[in-house]
Amino acid sequence: MINLKCHVGIGPRVEGEALVADDNFSARYDLDRINGVFSRPQHKLAGQSYVDRILVLNTAKGGVASAWMLHEMKSRGIAPKAILFNAANTILAQGAALADMTMCDRFVDGDVTTLIRTGDRLVVDPEAGLVTITNR
Repeated sequence: MINLKCHVGIGPRVEGEALVADDNFSARYDLDRINGVFSRPQHKLAGQSYVDRILVLNTAKGGVASAWMLHEMKSRGIAPKAILFNAANTILAQGAALADMTMCDRFVDGDVTTLIRTGDRLVVDPEAGLVTITNR
């Protein structure tokens, strides 16, 4: 097991599989929110499903629309289990809180997009500010 310390986050404790890219994230422009895949051709995760995965990305981009889109995705059951960022913005943090979606950022050990690999099994405990890689 590998423990990664981060800033205290938002949302419930979750477990799942990581989907990682050294790229940014916009719920509005990067996703096909009907089919549950990254749809912007230039995104490093284009064509991959984000549903029930733990997304690991560099930073959030976008404004208020991205925030309410997290709530909309979660209400339809087509959402990631959690989103981990090197740095989140306050608008997306508000969206995660509204959606009761797990979100953490500001990892002590460095760039989260290099610390975690796609396919890693994770436990995200936002209250403790801890992400554990349980299986690599």
